[in-house]
Amino acid sequence: MPLILFIVAAVLLCWLFFALTFSLIGLLLTLFIAGLVGWLADLVVPGRLPGGWLGAVLTGLIGGFIGGALFHAMHWNTGLRLAGVELLPAFIGGVIVAVAAQALTARRATSY
Repeated sequence: MPLILFIVAAVLLCWLFFALTFSLIGLLLTLFIAGLVGWLADLVVPGRLPGGWLGAVLTGLIGGFIGGALFHAMHWNTGLRLAGVELLPAFIGGVIVAVAAQALTARRATSY
């Protein structure tokens, strides 16, 4: 009986380890792709995004949500998906977020 409990516990621990590892790798890949999308959006929009690489990752993540909602509302399907990120909607949403960030930071810079 203790051997069966040990085997069940070992299998559950291995499953938990692999599930956490794959979800962590998926999360890191998603953040990396979002950072690349945000960086590309920053290159397209004149000026610089505030926050450096963290601003680029946030731009990619928020842009992915905005672009995904926009494409979903228009019933457009791109099919281009990498690490859970739809590339074209995320890029277009990232450009929208980058333009908004540039407009907000330019307004704050001129008001002082």
